[in-house]
Amino acid sequence: MSKYKTGLDYAKELDQNDVLASFRNQFHIPKDKDGNDLVYFCGNSLGLQPKNTKSYINQELEDWANLGVEGHTEGKNPWLHYHEFLTETMANVVGAKEKEVIVMNSLTANLHLMMVSFYQPTPKRYKILIEADAFPSDKYAVESQLRHHGYDDKEGLILWKAREGEELANYNDLETILAEQGDEIALIMIGGVNYYTGQFFDLKRITELGHKNGCIVGFDCAHGAGNVDLDLHNSGADFAVWCSYKYLNSGPGSLSGAFVHERHANRKDLNRFTGWWSHNKKTRFRMRDEFDQLEGAEGWQLSNPPILSMAAIRASLDVVKEAGFKNMIAKSKELTGYFEFLINALNHSDIKIITPSNPEERGCQLSIQVKNADRSLHDKLTNAGVITDWREPDVIRCAPVPLYNSFEDVYNMVERLKGLL
Repeated sequence: MSKYKTGLDYAKELDQNDVLASFRNQFHIPKDKDGNDLVYFCGNSLGLQPKNTKSYINQELEDWANLGVEGHTEGKNPWLHYHEFLTETMANVVGAKEKEVIVMNSLTANLHLMMVSFYQPTPKRYKILIEADAFPSDKYAVESQLRHHGYDDKEGLILWKAREGEELANYNDLETILAEQGDEIALIMIGGVNYYTGQFFDLKRITELGHKNGCIVGFDCAHGAGNVDLDLHNSGADFAVWCSYKYLNSGPGSLSGAFVHERHANRKDLNRFTGWWSHNKKTRFRMRDEFDQLEGAEGWQLSNPPILSMAAIRASLDVVKEAGFKNMIAKSKELTGYFEFLINALNHSDIKIITPSNPEERGCQLSIQVKNADRSLHDKLTNAGVITDWREPDVIRCAPVPLYNSFEDVYNMVERLKGLL
């Protein structure tokens, strides 16, 4: 028997007991033409703007205006070391040590930089394994790496597919692939949370399986960072990358993060693309020294970073730090559990949830599969003031985010869906 109940009063009761309820007021909530709050369930695509973001960016604009180049050392938040302001909270969010994390570049650029170092094919071991329904950018990136190294991108790519009639990837099938082809696989690169189904993979299990078969293991955590407990260090993964504009609310196209496990921190034998920002900080500005590689993830930087983007990330991470990431995870499980309960209570033959029902195997996203689908139900939801996103061929992705979504949001969304059905 479920611990949840139906009815608006119950949703309001849950909100009254929510320790994070006040954080909604720290975000700009989009409104309809009549000034009513929209039900925004699209944080898995673009997180909402924290109200403090403008002041954080304005501070850097003021220092640029008033100090010019001296802002690098004399600004309120000196730009020279600005990325270091982000490290502690970002490391906490992804479950890593500070020296294992860096914020830099965009997501797929970081994935390529990681593959420069960690995809080292040999004539015998050159294949790359990804999940069959990986985010397209991941698939395009690994295919291009295969071609770059002179391999056929179809023959060299192994797909971990869901079974016929199923939506979720099965670990037994992964074990079979590795038992049969493990000695040919150089790299396993999986999306930590699948963008389509919302399945949160067991990073530690995949890593241990890959390492046992001699493979390097990395993850694209774009849909995981700020959403689930990634525990990257303890997973043992060799590397990971993620964006910051979904659950970390840093603004469209903002900077990405990268993780490199500490066992690789000082490896000079790893091939890498370098630039002056991966050079020893103490001698960086002498300009004529031979390259002296920085320790840890910082050693993968290329250039001095875009400060205005980092200011937006810092604004959001300060909200996350204040809320407490463990509190966010706890609320997320309650919010998503309640959402799942209400969807299932509709008992409608045209819709079903394809995201795992086990809270440990998902984050806050629920993917609702629509029978005989086209976009029409999604478009009607949008017109009813519910912002979700549609993914071909038949899924409406919904993400009630713990920092700014309420239990009443969940109730209202399901009531409107019920009316449309």
